Amino acid sequence: MATNVKPIPDGYHALTPHITVKDAQRAIDFYQNAFGATVSPVMKTPDGRIMHAELRIGDSVLMLNDEFPEHGGSRAASGDPGPITIHLYVDRVDDVFQKAVKNGATEKMPLMDMFWGDRYGQVVDPFGIRWSLATHTRDMSPEEMDKAQKEMAKQMAQQKKTA
Repeated sequence: MATNVKPIPDGYHALTPHITVKDAQRAIDFYQNAFGATVSPVMKTPDGRIMHAELRIGDSVLMLNDEFPEHGGSRAASGDPGPITIHLYVDRVDDVFQKAVKNGATEKMPLMDMFWGDRYGQVVDPFGIRWSLATHTRDMSPEEMDKAQKEMAKQMAQQKKTA
């Protein structure tokens, strides 16, 4: 066994999302069109299903596969995306958000300038995966964030009163 092998391979981070979807090839196409993903290895089973694919989005890897319920594998997401969200920082969030919706994602939270310094919104892709999309627009101290959060809460309360 080689002793100079890195425990985390070059190009990877310690945490790498790995998702199961229905129709992995269609998901690959969506992620390429919506998020600019590039595809590296794709391994298929003899019946043509994708057992492993790696997509690079920005500086990160997303692994995905078709579902394999006959082997006790996880079922793909359906309906409510549940408690998991994949967060993606991009250079131009407005463009990426619109591209995702144009390619079949559903808007869940419109883009807004948030109190923590990001322009941020959420979509659910056609495969039931929730994505939060953001561009960091300003660095803020904890005190500035606290003040901005209180102001945002006040504005939201006023909007409820007038609705």
